[in-house]
Amino acid sequence: MATRLAPTISPDTEFFWNGLREHKLLIQRCKGCGTVRNPPQPMCPKCRSLDWDAIESSGRGTVYSYVMPHQPQFPFFDYPYIVALLQLDEGVRIVSNLTDIDPADVRVGMPVEVYYQEFDGNLVLHQFRPAG
Repeated sequence: MATRLAPTISPDTEFFWNGLREHKLLIQRCKGCGTVRNPPQPMCPKCRSLDWDAIESSGRGTVYSYVMPHQPQFPFFDYPYIVALLQLDEGVRIVSNLTDIDPADVRVGMPVEVYYQEFDGNLVLHQFRPAG
């Protein structure tokens, strides 16, 4: 069994997954108005431009919210695990796992930083841990 489920990759998200393989956390930026957005989408929600590029995130942010799923349990996760909604310094939010911390110590607003983990030799995912 795989150690993680592979993501569904579309033309709108391919740049993101390719960036992770290079250990870069990429965010869409509208070429029309400069708005950054996540999750990726074909059109800017602010000015409706279809022109965009990607910027590299600093990988730093704070915990905006989090949950600790208990059921159903999947064999590729170590329990308990933390799924966090993170506010990146660039102004967008992203969902990721929060690791290297006791679940009882997680706090909204705590600073976090990205790191990259490889699964099954060809899947690279962004993970976050307490900054420091």
